[in-house]
Amino acid sequence: MEAKEQKNPQMEKVREMIEDIRIGMLTTIDDDGNLVSRPMACMQIDENGSLWFFTKKDSPKTDQIEHHEHKVNVSFADVSDADYVSISGTATEIYDRNKINDLWSPAAKPWFPDGKDDPSLILIRVDTKMAEYWDSNASRMVRLMEMARAAVTGDTYKEGENKKVYN
Repeated sequence: MEAKEQKNPQMEKVREMIEDIRIGMLTTIDDDGNLVSRPMACMQIDENGSLWFFTKKDSPKTDQIEHHEHKVNVSFADVSDADYVSISGTATEIYDRNKINDLWSPAAKPWFPDGKDDPSLILIRVDTKMAEYWDSNASRMVRLMEMARAAVTGDTYKEGENKKVYN
């Protein structure tokens, strides 16, 4: 994944965390109003904090994006490090062959066997409106000890840094 330095300095931490996690759950709204999530490999986070994904033009998610004000959420989780990111934003379908060529990776081939020249291959760009992250900043052992301390003392568990960033 390509992760560019952010124009908004507050988004740098978000960029670093997403770069390490890479696979996110893209959530859209279906025609019955249900939230629907699926795993997606983030191909790039650009300098504006926008996330770029490959998809097929005729996938259900493209219709869901179109019919529900383009509102989406993308969540990233690294459970082993207790790092989590939630991105709220708007999604747009992009038909740009040059951008597809720039972002193409052989790792995408299993999902898109016809390759980067497949006419049904498009991009989804998610423009970040707000990101929230939780960063434990500690090893698993330290987190377990902090949970035990909180349980014994009746104090609140201190889970690390939690911040909202507006883009």
